[in-house]
Amino acid sequence: MAHETPAVYNFGSINIDHVYRVPHLVRPGETLSSTSLHQVLGGKGANQSLALARAGGRVVHWGRLGEADRWALAPLIEAGVEVNDVELVAGASGHALIQVDDDAENAIILYPGANHGFEENRLGALVDAAESGGWVLMQNECNAAERMLRLAAERELSIAFNPAPLSSDVTDLPLELCQILFLNRGEAAALVAQDEDTDADTLLAALATRLPDVEIVLTLGSEGVCHQYRNERVTLTAHRVEAVDTTAAGDTFIGYFMAARQRGDGIEQALRLATTASALCVQQAGAEPSIPVVAAVEEAMTTLPALTLERRSG
Repeated sequence: MAHETPAVYNFGSINIDHVYRVPHLVRPGETLSSTSLHQVLGGKGANQSLALARAGGRVVHWGRLGEADRWALAPLIEAGVEVNDVELVAGASGHALIQVDDDAENAIILYPGANHGFEENRLGALVDAAESGGWVLMQNECNAAERMLRLAAERELSIAFNPAPLSSDVTDLPLELCQILFLNRGEAAALVAQDEDTDADTLLAALATRLPDVEIVLTLGSEGVCHQYRNERVTLTAHRVEAVDTTAAGDTFIGYFMAARQRGDGIEQALRLATTASALCVQQAGAEPSIPVVAAVEEAMTTLPALTLERRSG
């Protein structure tokens, strides 16, 4: 059956998150008691699919999950994510051990598990079955990133890439094949060989030189977000909220931004929607449970103080 709205195909990780609440992040040689433990669906890929679906977008998840963790599909299905292309395997799922401290900072140990088991023929079959006009959304928690980039480009699918967690080989990937790159300050700095404390204007100028035809979405935490495409730059401030847990904030932003783009919203609306969704996300604990539904985001856009937007050309 053909759909009016081309899908976002999320080539993404599915993890089981073990979230420990601690008074501070564990120091070397220290044994620390946790005040709580929650086991929930996680992974940057699953989080972004959930956010996209809760934002009202159409998303098909391409992933791999251990058979024993089939339960983790339930939140995706409930949100409206299409999961027929999630492969259930005999081995271990990807999982993460996450510490969250009293200042809402986190530290994460990641085991890739099934997320690193994609094979060439499987990638080809997924891309070949994709509808024309769709997007491929990627993060950096699955293997074969370069192969997926090239296959999607050959199939003339649009590519949105969030190269997180950043690994040393990302700088060698054919990033010019992407339509959109989602980066935080550290990732942007690494791609253009700058220090992490380099100012946003310098990073964006260097990215424009390296990737002149790629849209850059640079998230800056409490400083807001910048969108750059060719000679146009849009900067939006962030909402001032009390953060409880920042675990899925970036994934929530990306999912909401992509849903807005999928339905044809302009850049300003996409940025405002995604920024507000992230602000709601950080006020709740956990990954999957903290990703808001679109009705809550739309209400917050009318009740939270207005954000300041600036446009620059040249």
